[in-house]
Amino acid sequence: MGPGIGIGIACYGCCVGSARQPELAGRLFTNFIIGAALAEALALIGFVLTFIV
Repeated sequence: MGPGIGIGIACYGCCVGSARQPELAGRLFTNFIIGAALAEALALIGFVLTFIV
């Protein structure tokens, strides 16, 4: 549940940043995708570890 909340907050920040400075939208989106992928990776690692342990 934590990574989902974190990704939601990051998405909100990306949307607000894109609305304030549209010329940086591509760069913000790239950084958002990298951050979301890292958050999801941590969630998946935690999910897998629950079955291993």
